Amino acid sequence: MPGPLRLFPQIKGGEQCGDPISESWGVTKMMSFVSLLLVGILFHATQAEQLTKCEVFRELKDLKGYGGVSLPEWVCTTFHTSGYDTQAVVQNNDSTEYGLFQINNKIWCKDDQNPHSSNICNISCDKFLDDDLTDDIMCVKKILDKVGINYWLAHKALCSEKLDQWLCEKL
Repeated sequence: MPGPLRLFPQIKGGEQCGDPISESWGVTKMMSFVSLLLVGILFHATQAEQLTKCEVFRELKDLKGYGGVSLPEWVCTTFHTSGYDTQAVVQNNDSTEYGLFQINNKIWCKDDQNPHSSNICNISCDKFLDDDLTDDIMCVKKILDKVGINYWLAHKALCSEKLDQWLCEKL
């Protein structure tokens, strides 16, 4: 009866025999490692701006009290809306939401997907994906003026009470 089937019979006990198969096997392992290392480095370099709670608290200071909404409410709302990710994009059935505040392309901004948007904020949706929140905050104020804080569903459900955890102690 024949012995066990070996895919690489020339490799015994983990030793490499210097033959082309075992050498290419080692090169393949090394190339895989290098590829994964490069992907890890490049992914980190192109990763979205992920803000911290205190960074959001500082960045949104111009919204403090606007429309009757406190900073802790905004910190909570943006956490539950985008995870503090300034480059968050969420595709819905017939619309897309952009950025830290998840501003919708059907009414508030314009993009290629929805060129007939009302574009009330008079802005391209991709402007909500950068780290400059100035234009985001200007649009947020328009949203608050027109429809109020309930535009953000997370606010009423998760961010209208017990807000101590959303304060930033490091200011």
